[in-house]
Amino acid sequence: MAHHTQLGFQDAASPVMEELLGFHDHALMIVILISTLVLYIIIAMASTKLTNKLILDSQEIEIIWTILPAIILILIALPSLRILYLMDEINDPHVTVKAMGHQWYWTYEYTDYENLEFDSYMVPTQQLMPGEFRLLETDHRMIIPLESPIRVLVSAEDVLHSWAVPSLGIKVDAIPGRLNQTTFIVLRPGMFYGQCSEICGANHSFMPIVIETVPLENFEVWSSLASENA
Repeated sequence: MAHHTQLGFQDAASPVMEELLGFHDHALMIVILISTLVLYIIIAMASTKLTNKLILDSQEIEIIWTILPAIILILIALPSLRILYLMDEINDPHVTVKAMGHQWYWTYEYTDYENLEFDSYMVPTQQLMPGEFRLLETDHRMIIPLESPIRVLVSAEDVLHSWAVPSLGIKVDAIPGRLNQTTFIVLRPGMFYGQCSEICGANHSFMPIVIETVPLENFEVWSSLASENA
């Protein structure tokens, strides 16, 4: 959950998000080193009147500033490709949920169960309970089991939407007529908040996403009761 004055990312709740945070720190260190080197060279050249004639026309320096950027790009590209393939990997998901975007709410359908489908609307500010978050709470949460591979199929019925949960490292476009998918595993119990991340109309700001993770036993009880009451 993000909070005011926060400068960094939200705490990771999935293995993919942990990898993304590690890659961010890795790339940021490279950027800091390059920026420090460039700043030092600028200050050195601006603060001295001496000129080294050996570096005015030097093939060695040209070789270095050609090979060094290539090495840096490789150091960035290899872990990036690894995470990219990791995010696309799907290994026998335990639960499949279909998320449909509408103007301006989400519909969740648990395709492994019969009659388990519901709409998820934002809770108006006047109806919030103490401790709930404005513009982020929903009347029905997406319940999933803890430490289980989850597959989410994302689409839309009207305009472009985007199903995004930052703490899980997920952002999938919801496109009418197209079915996109993503997978994730949540490592700890709790509630994780997201919002539609694609401008989709007047009430774009009022399409929150709430994922609640519970132990597998509790999920089985909830799914049975929800199917019977549907």
